[in-house]
Amino acid sequence: MEDFAPTVGVSSTRPTDMPEDHAELPVWNAENWFYEDWPVGQKIRSLRRTMSESDSHLFNTLVVDIHPYVQDQMFAEREGIFGKRLIAGAFVFSAGLGLVATNCVNAFSYGYDKLRFIKPVFINDTIYTIRTNMEKRPRYKELGLIRASYEVYKGEGELVLYCEHLQTVKYKNPADFVGKTEK
Repeated sequence: MEDFAPTVGVSSTRPTDMPEDHAELPVWNAENWFYEDWPVGQKIRSLRRTMSESDSHLFNTLVVDIHPYVQDQMFAEREGIFGKRLIAGAFVFSAGLGLVATNCVNAFSYGYDKLRFIKPVFINDTIYTIRTNMEKRPRYKELGLIRASYEVYKGEGELVLYCEHLQTVKYKNPADFVGKTEK
């Protein structure tokens, strides 16, 4: 594995109940990085989060999701194809991305591509996310464009969601990008 500057948390948990190459990744922490600090190829892993029934119910209430697969235990058990209630895909997306989100004041969400719900997530499943810095390019006078993949896993490494996040990130030194931007 390539060595990168510590733009993410240096300390990390080392759980034994996930794939070893996932457990070795540093856990993401809030940082104050700029476009120039973003190492393409770097991977980070989040802490884990168990998707409880109360979390699911609160999310469904907030977004008015009353689909029987997420809200009706009797339907899910008797008529549903999985035999139990699901966590809404929108909640898996939100929680999975939130696990690796930063409080970086220099980065702004630009959008998401290639969002796929690969496997179902159920009440009391535990998820974690791996973020991989894929590419970056100068875009605007003050901001570069960065693309990162997000892979959300449940349990001991079963991939349940994939997407790519585009972010605009401020340059540390905008003068270095004069004549190199798209817009």
